[in-house]
Formats: sequence, structure tokens, C-alpha cells
Amino acid sequence: MATVVVNKRTAHRWNLLAMIVIGTFFAFGSFWLLQLMQASDIDAQLGGPPDEPDYIVENFSFVRMTENGQPSYLLSGKRLAHIPNGDVSHVDEPVLRGVEPGRPPMTVVAKNAQIHHQEHRVELMGDVDVQRPRTAASEALQVRTQALTVLPDEEILKTDQPIEVQLGASNLRTTGMVANNATMQLHLPNRGQIVYPPRAR
Repeated sequence: MATVVVNKRTAHRWNLLAMIVIGTFFAFGSFWLLQLMQASDIDAQLGGPPDEPDYIVENFSFVRMTENGQPSYLLSGKRLAHIPNGDVSHVDEPVLRGVEPGRPPMTVVAKNAQIHHQEHRVELMGDVDVQRPRTAASEALQVRTQALTVLPDEEILKTDQPIEVQLGASNLRTTGMVANNATMQLHLPNRGQIVYPPRAR
């Protein structure tokens, strides 16, 4: 496996990127599980065919508040359907927007998502895209992949799919990723390519 040596400033920038990406997805997954597991416990008692949805929500939207009563995240989607068999919720066109005051706004979108409540696992699928606009303190960020698994209890997010990260004018492309929020480690198991823009003269 090739080793790329970069200066301390560049390494710090990618470490900061890893923390931002990991924190965003865990906030997303944890909030989703909390809200929908509470609803699942009540509605699962209503009965009905286990392979058919026991409740469906169209054009839903949830807001998570901070401890001081400020809005933190807005989660919306086109359709949510909970299946009793396996305790799984299927979400069409999930969208997460970070709206906490004082923090850069960030948006996470995907084509579909599955929430496996008993396993405390969230699967994001199809054109998973994380975007954060440029601010006075940070460059614009975009993360793209086709599938992402979030394990909130273990504080792990992972994918075996190709992933592309763009931070400002710099790009990272590789296949596979395992991020551990508890240890703040980002593991890239395969060869990758990092492209830096030329230095300004």
C-alpha cells in the first residue's frame, strides 16, 4: 500500500474533515433512531400483517432541539413506512439539514434509507451526498458515495463503496472507509488518490 507524506497543516485539515463527517452522520443516525424507535414501540402493538407497513408517513419532518431549546437538526423525507417484520423503517428521499445557530449549515441527502431498529443500524443508499458551504473559518466540503452504514451505539460509520471527498480545491478518492467516532480514527483500507491544487505564487 502506498504511503503519502503530507505536511502538518494538510494532515490537520484532513483530521478536521474526518471529525466533521463522523459527527454529522452520528448526529443523523442517533436522532433518526431515537425518534422512530419511540414511534415503533407504540404502533407495533396495533397488529396487522407483519410484512406490510403498520404505519406510513408522507412528507414528514422532524426537528431535534438542543438542550437550551434551540433547533439543531431538521430531518425530512418524502415517505416513511415501518415494517413490523424485522422492525425496519423504509425512508424515501431522506434529507438532513443542520440548523444549529453558530455552526456551519450542513445538508445530507440520499435516495433511500433503511432504519433497522433492533440492530440500531441505519443504511443510507443511493447518491449519498454531504454538503457544507464555505464559511469564513472553513472551506466548502462535499462527501459522496453510494452506500453508507451508520452504527450509532458503536459510533462507527462505514462503507465498502467508492467514496469521494472534496475539501475546497483538494480531492480524495478511494474505496472503502471505516470511521470510529469514539477514537476519532479514520481507516482507509485501500489505495487512494489525493489531489492538491497548486500553490499560489
